[in-house]
Amino acid sequence: MTDKSIDLSVEIAGIKFSNPVIAASGTFGFGREFSNYMDLNALGGISVKGLTLEKRQGNRPPRIAETPAGILNSVGLQNPGVKAFIEDEIPFLKGFDTKIIANIAGNTIEEYCSMADMLSDTGIDAIELNVSCPNVKKGCVAFGNSVEGIREITGRVKKHCKKPLIVKLTPNVTDIKEIALAAEDAGADAVSLINTLLGMAIDVHRKSPILANNVGGLSGPAVKPIAVRMVYEVAKAVRIPVIGMGGISSGEDAIEFMLAGASAVMVGTANFVNPRVCVDVVEGIEHYLKRYNHSSVHEIIGKLQIY
Repeated sequence: MTDKSIDLSVEIAGIKFSNPVIAASGTFGFGREFSNYMDLNALGGISVKGLTLEKRQGNRPPRIAETPAGILNSVGLQNPGVKAFIEDEIPFLKGFDTKIIANIAGNTIEEYCSMADMLSDTGIDAIELNVSCPNVKKGCVAFGNSVEGIREITGRVKKHCKKPLIVKLTPNVTDIKEIALAAEDAGADAVSLINTLLGMAIDVHRKSPILANNVGGLSGPAVKPIAVRMVYEVAKAVRIPVIGMGGISSGEDAIEFMLAGASAVMVGTANFVNPRVCVDVVEGIEHYLKRYNHSSVHEIIGKLQIY
């Protein structure tokens, strides 16, 4: 139960979230399984499993590898397709008082635009443009790792998008500030970062990669310092809201991102360890605000003190 004297609400691109904690895409499915462990109404939002125009089986296994401080994944966007999501999952999610963010990915810009058209007339609240999936052999990352690519896809999808557009940024670039600025200039309403870092794990006994796809995306506590640094840089560079993610598993982790300039956070890999972690993060943020006599979460966003 949250303390009514503390305002946890945040507004991003005209959407008012009851609190700044969003379940990250790819780690929370469509919320059905997690609804057995927690009250989905306690979340600020849910960014659903990455959607493609048609159903995808994903990459062949093995496609998950545990690392010392996180996981490598090369799931490859397994999902039922955008039509099935609209018909089967949105009605379920609309039964809860939480914001629905549809994460979309594609092989061509035209596929992204088609999905934006289809989703714009549904009950979702925002679209998250996944242009940075590092474990799909074509598409996604090709659009997200250059200024020209991010500007073109953001601009074109924006024309088809009647919902606020969040662009999810890849960390696998030379200067993430340039990428974020290009997304903003092309019409993004917000940016979310970071997606996974490209990594590899090798089975020394078999002398071969552990993942069938050879490489995958690294997430979890290991990436948090990199993610915090990138959120800090981007928040100083852009005028649009920033949603931070990467290794968050506690309220204090979330506070780091918010002090660095994030208006909200997404919790990903930690959901696999603790299915109630998103609720724990909400409560942790509230506890922090009470401890330091803050009445609103806005009192800490971007308030990092540089010495």
